[in-house]
Amino acid sequence: MIDLTPGELLAGNFEQLEIFIISRLPRLLAILCTGIGMSVAGLIMQQLCSNKFVSPTTGATISSAQFGILLALLFMPASTLWSRAIFAFATAILGTWIFVWFIQRIQFKDVVMVPLVGIMFGNVIGGITNYLAYKYEMTQALSSWLMGHFSLVLKGRYEIVWLTVPLVILAFFFANHFNIVGLGKDFSKNLGVPYNLVLFSGLTIAAMITASIVVVGSISYIGLIVPNVVAMYKGDKIRGTLVDTALFGAIFVLVCDMIGRIVIAPYELPIELIVGILGSLIFIALLFYRLKHGRKAIRLGGAGTGCCSTMPNLKGGADQ
Repeated sequence: MIDLTPGELLAGNFEQLEIFIISRLPRLLAILCTGIGMSVAGLIMQQLCSNKFVSPTTGATISSAQFGILLALLFMPASTLWSRAIFAFATAILGTWIFVWFIQRIQFKDVVMVPLVGIMFGNVIGGITNYLAYKYEMTQALSSWLMGHFSLVLKGRYEIVWLTVPLVILAFFFANHFNIVGLGKDFSKNLGVPYNLVLFSGLTIAAMITASIVVVGSISYIGLIVPNVVAMYKGDKIRGTLVDTALFGAIFVLVCDMIGRIVIAPYELPIELIVGILGSLIFIALLFYRLKHGRKAIRLGGAGTGCCSTMPNLKGGADQ
C-alpha cells in the first residue's frame, strides 16, 4: 500500500500522480456512483411498489443482473465489460418486471410478504446461476462479480458506473409521475398518468442503474436501508428526498469502504461484507419499526409538531 500525500501531488510527483489518476480517483468515483445509484434505485422501487422493503436486493434485480453476467461469460467468453453489461441490463430488467408482475397478482399484500417473495425469487435465480457456474466450471470467473469490492477498480475498468448519473437525473424529472403511480392504478388514471408505462419505465431505470453497478461488484442492502432512513426524516415524496437519498447513499458507501480498509490494514475487507453486516442489522431494526409504527416520519423540530408525525397510510406500507 502506497500512501499519497497532498503535498507530493501538488509538487508534481509523477509516480504518486499516476497512482492517483489510475487507481485512487477511479475508486472514489466508483464508490460515489455506487452509493448514489443503488440508493436512488431502491427509492424508485419502493415508491412504485408502495412497499418500503422492496429494493434491488429484495426485488431480485441484483440476482437477475448476476445471471446475465454469467450468460455473457458462458456464451461470449471474450466479451468486453460493455458486452457483459448488455446481458446484465436485459436480465435485470426482465427479472424486475417478472417480480412486479407476480406481486401485482397477489390478492392480499402484506408489508413483509412482498419482499419475502422477492427474496425467494432472487434465491431461485441465484441457485440457477450457481448451478450453471458449477456445471460449466465458471465459479472462479463468476466469484469476482458476486462479491462487491473496489480493490480492482482501475482506470478503464469502471467507467460503466457513470451511467448512473444520467439515469438518476432522468429519475428526478419523472419523480412526480412515480409518486402518482405509487398511489395506485385508479388514482393514476384519474390524473391522466399512464400507469403501466410509468411503472415499467421506472422499474427499467432502477434495473439499469443496478446492472451498471453490478458489473463492477454486487453490493446489497444499500437500496433498502438508505431510502428508509432518509424517509424517516424527509417523508415519502421522491422529488423532495431524491437528492438527500443520493448524498446519504454516497456517504454511507464511502464510510463502509473506509471501515473495510482500516479494520485489518494494510489488508482490506470487501465492502460487501461491511455493508452486509451493517445493512442486516439496520434492516432488522427497520422491520420492527415499520411493523410497530407503520409510516411515521421523524420530524426534526418545527412549530406545532412533536418528535414524530404520521405519514399518509399507503397500500403495502401501513398498519391495516
